[in-house]
Amino acid sequence: MSQTSTPATDSRRWITLVVVGLAQLMVVLDATVVNIALPSAQADLGFSDGQRQWVITAYSLTFASLLLLGGRLSDLIGRKRTFVIGLIGFALASGLGGAAGSFELLVAARALQGAFGALLAPTALAVLTTTFTVPRERARAFGVFGAIAGAGGAVGLLLGGVLTESLDWRWNLYINVFIAAIALVGASMFIPRIARSGPRPRLDVPGTLLVSGALFGLVYGFSNAETGGWDAPLTWGLLAASGVLLIAFVGWQTRAAHPLLPLKIVLDRNRGASYLSVLIAGAGMFGIFLFVTYYLQLTLGYTPIRTGLAFLPMIGMLVLAAQLGTNLLVPRFGPKLLVPIGMTLGAIGMIDLTFLDASSTYATNVLPGLMVIGFAMGTIMPASMQTATLGVDREFAGVASAMVNTSQQVGGSIGTALLNTLAATAAADYLAAHAPVTAAVGAQAAIESYSTAYWWGAGFFAVGAVLSALLFRRRGQGLSLAHTPPAEGGAAAASGTGHADRVAEPVHAG
Repeated sequence: MSQTSTPATDSRRWITLVVVGLAQLMVVLDATVVNIALPSAQADLGFSDGQRQWVITAYSLTFASLLLLGGRLSDLIGRKRTFVIGLIGFALASGLGGAAGSFELLVAARALQGAFGALLAPTALAVLTTTFTVPRERARAFGVFGAIAGAGGAVGLLLGGVLTESLDWRWNLYINVFIAAIALVGASMFIPRIARSGPRPRLDVPGTLLVSGALFGLVYGFSNAETGGWDAPLTWGLLAASGVLLIAFVGWQTRAAHPLLPLKIVLDRNRGASYLSVLIAGAGMFGIFLFVTYYLQLTLGYTPIRTGLAFLPMIGMLVLAAQLGTNLLVPRFGPKLLVPIGMTLGAIGMIDLTFLDASSTYATNVLPGLMVIGFAMGTIMPASMQTATLGVDREFAGVASAMVNTSQQVGGSIGTALLNTLAATAAADYLAAHAPVTAAVGAQAAIESYSTAYWWGAGFFAVGAVLSALLFRRRGQGLSLAHTPPAEGGAAAASGTGHADRVAEPVHAG
């Protein structure tokens, strides 16, 4: 039955944005908030440096490998039910990790966090996609959501520093219980339960096993490359197995009766370009957080809290760019112009950071590059995320949304592994060329390693600028962000109440 838009339904939609934004923030910041707490957790629980990486890796492995399954489950059992299950599970896993008395229990809790995060993240984006169908409101909502996705890592660094210094490392996990409780109340009250029409589709079990195994191998392979090296049998064995499983997954999707990820979703030029842009931006962004954090703390001597505060101007520029882009620029010029501009700015900001040395100051040398990169991410992420979910059948909104999260997570894993390896090689080469090694030589070797990572990060963004300029369609050719006609549900679709059969219909030239 069709509904018309009223002030009440309008306010309900915006409260829904707050709820899904909280969930997205919780999932994204959890990828970095624990980093700051690791030294304290290690001292408390007594695990080794070699074991330390598993506190991070356990989360990323389950999160990345189960994202497409999580997105598809939201399509099959309902957005609201999946969202609530994800919130409750994430809160319980966070509480378990905060109370962990052993390294093994902490790692198990982090793995559970990743699993429920994989259920929660794509469902949050799918709820947003099916709630906001009016182009102007959709742009505004995705501007906020994209800003959260881009800034969550920096917020995690700041929050982790405050909680670790002011309270205890365990509060970096306990805080999720409170965030999830607020989001759970909001979800229960304001996210509507939409009745299914037509037969219930089945879960593609073979496809799920193939792609989950492929993503697990991909992320684990890149994670192992950081510690074991690229020539380690486990590294290249996992990456090779991942490639084989991905090929098998694609082949299976072409003939599956109920495919997990219909290939038409990914093969659309605009959506494919969006996923690729999110992946490249994720690779560059994770590198920024990692190496700028090292530089601020180890070279400039910043405390964890001061390090987190140093990223705030970057977040401010990201939010500003996200609002300007989604409300004014993307509807007018489209992602084909905005995303390459964002990528170019990202490359410029990275290059600016390559000039940092031991005598640099934050205000003069660090801040300009961070602000440029913040503006770049605010230009890239909302436009890409909005385009990636535009025009998708409601039946597949969850798995299409999961592809956005998968792209960001895989990009982060690839970027972190590559940049870490390249930075470590640069440091080793510098030390070998400047024997005997003194404290000053060691400090300069670290700066050289950071500079190498920034140059490669600039290269990522430069490649992203070229690919996005080539792949995105011009306005009026295919999907458009500037105009979305009512879907087959009449007034319901036009009012944004979410009762249309499609999220948004393609606009074809001519």
